[in-house]
Amino acid sequence: MSEVTWRPLTKADAQSSADLLNAIEAVDQIGENYTADDTLQELNDPFSDLERASLAAFDGDRMIGYMKTRHKQYPEKIHRVFLDGGVHPDYRRRGIGTRLVEAGIAGAKTVHELHHPTLRLAVDIHKAEHIAGTAELFGARGFSPARYFQRMERPLGTVEEAAIPAGFQAEPWSAEIDEDFRLVRNESYRDRWGATPVATNAWQNKFANHTLRPEISFLLRDKATGTPVSLVLTMSWEADTATTGILDAHFMLIGTIPGYRKRGLGSTVLAHALRAAAEHGYDQASLSVDSGGPADSAGIFARAGFTPKLRCVRWVREA
Repeated sequence: MSEVTWRPLTKADAQSSADLLNAIEAVDQIGENYTADDTLQELNDPFSDLERASLAAFDGDRMIGYMKTRHKQYPEKIHRVFLDGGVHPDYRRRGIGTRLVEAGIAGAKTVHELHHPTLRLAVDIHKAEHIAGTAELFGARGFSPARYFQRMERPLGTVEEAAIPAGFQAEPWSAEIDEDFRLVRNESYRDRWGATPVATNAWQNKFANHTLRPEISFLLRDKATGTPVSLVLTMSWEADTATTGILDAHFMLIGTIPGYRKRGLGSTVLAHALRAAAEHGYDQASLSVDSGGPADSAGIFARAGFTPKLRCVRWVREA
């Protein structure tokens, strides 16, 4: 290995980032494959300050590790800055991960002071539980497990048609009602751990991007009032299909606004999306559930045929 060089990430690093992440996936097997378009979308995130709060390590022209942060626009009480990163498997156990985590903590403090200095700061890292060395690396730097998230999957074959309850209608995603999707997400996630409202620019980058699948994304609307009340927003990654041969419909957002809960609307729109995914030739559906969330969440998904596949840990350091 030649001397490692360090610099902030730039948008020109999209292909190098994708190559690194795909090398990591080959070993860690967390189900995430990338194209340059996927990593460019992340590098374009309006709440990732690449200049002040990112760092990448290079061996020659090869990216061998990186970290970047994502700060919140509208936090309440606690400003959670998300730290993302990884090290190429061939370069682990050489101190690169340590330097990246420490730089990430420093970067989180920098953006926190710029945007929300009066709030408490927490730095969050989300990693699959089985990745070797993560507990030691994060624990030594003051992080503790705060939450667990379960990836669940369901094979798609024949899916029964879901009847929409009387008084409601299902509408597939379109640009004309995209704002309704955003508003339902914000209202339905208001009481979820760590969630904050998503602004329009962040929504366009994170959700209404090239991975959104309109034909499998649905909104339920109350016919009497016109109120959008429940949603499933589905995404799919071409790189995953190219690598695995499996066409996966990932239900990124599932939620119902508080005033309409406990009527079966969430289960209905989920079943509607499953049926649409099967009809459009998808091989499986997947989602992630917060194991510390509402007690019936995992049960709803289990009854819909989903089974646990991979558990992730949300590591948190309060600074």
